[in-house]
Amino acid sequence: MNDTAPEIDHRFRAMLLERSGEERLKMGCSMHATAQALVKASVLEKDPLASPVVLRRALFLRFYGHEFEAGTREKILLALEGVGQGKG
Repeated sequence: MNDTAPEIDHRFRAMLLERSGEERLKMGCSMHATAQALVKASVLEKDPLASPVVLRRALFLRFYGHEFEAGTREKILLALEGVGQGKG
């Protein structure tokens, strides 16, 4: 869905392109960090004692899970269990 008027969309894009590449990269990184924080907060709201593995799995599923077939997704989820524990 796009309910933004074309002239506003064009103006917004022009404003973004006026920024340096470094500024745009920082904006993107900041938005990604914010999105990760929101996902983590959502998981922790449901399970305040969620482990780092549960958080990693939730982040993967929320951001990238839809891009993989079920079998590949399961392999990645298993691999995420070992990350940070000397296994990955």
